[in-house]
Amino acid sequence: MSPDARVRLEALGTVLRVHGLRAWMSPDGLHVENPEAAGCCSLHPCVVLTVGARQDDGGQTWFFTTWGHPLAEAEHIADTLTAVKAMLHGRPGVAL
Repeated sequence: MSPDARVRLEALGTVLRVHGLRAWMSPDGLHVENPEAAGCCSLHPCVVLTVGARQDDGGQTWFFTTWGHPLAEAEHIADTLTAVKAMLHGRPGVAL
């Protein structure tokens, strides 16, 4: 993981924690968990996020799930927060 990617993920983790989610770094990326919701395959819903260039957006830097699904441009933290919260709360509206 590049130093820039790590800084972006750590900054996102700080925002997510302020909003009540658990977030921590690992070699895979930023693990995010919603401690307020029940999970289907784990105790709580969770996702691992990465950051990288989105080729179909001119190489802009985006946050992705580890499944390769784009969430939002890395500069758009509020959009990323909304997408992650929707994913981990089971709300519709996030196209994965």
